[in-house]
Amino acid sequence: MRSRYSAYALGYSGYIIKTTHMDNPDYTTDIDEWSRSIDIFTNQSSFDGLEIVEWIDGDVESFVSFRAIISGTIMIERSRFLKENGRWLYVDGVIHS
Repeated sequence: MRSRYSAYALGYSGYIIKTTHMDNPDYTTDIDEWSRSIDIFTNQSSFDGLEIVEWIDGDVESFVSFRAIISGTIMIERSRFLKENGRWLYVDGVIHS
């Protein structure tokens, strides 16, 4: 989770794409368009802080709850990751208010 947040903050769209699971709703095979949309988001946003609140480790599936401050707005999410070929991939998340 920390590495993905850092990648957003630094504008590393390639890393975001590489660490996103195919079952994620944003996943697309149009890598150029996906990369452009991430770049637009990162260029228009400020990433002001990340706090990991809870994590539940599993061998194949893990969950991370976090609190992030993005452009002055607090975002709280419980993210789900799946491990494939030795790499953790972001599948989806539930945003809490």
